Amino acid sequence: MNTGKILLGVMAGVAIGATLGILFAPGKGSSIRKKISKKKDAYADELEEKFEKFVDNITEKFESVKEEATHMTEKGKHKAEDFVEDKK
Repeated sequence: MNTGKILLGVMAGVAIGATLGILFAPGKGSSIRKKISKKKDAYADELEEKFEKFVDNITEKFESVKEEATHMTEKGKHKAEDFVEDKK
């Protein structure tokens, strides 16, 4: 399973749980709405930060694989050229 999907699912579960906890807690409606708004913003910011780190990590891995593939291609090209030269 994709790590990003797991992270998104966990964060959504936490946000839903926190919202339900606030809704079922005794308190004034306006106070509860303010709490929900603050929690929503905090969770959104945290989720955005984790998603950006995840994307950065994937980008770094992709660049690393790309560089390795380029290196291997060049190495294979030189070996093929050497092989052709030896057969002449």
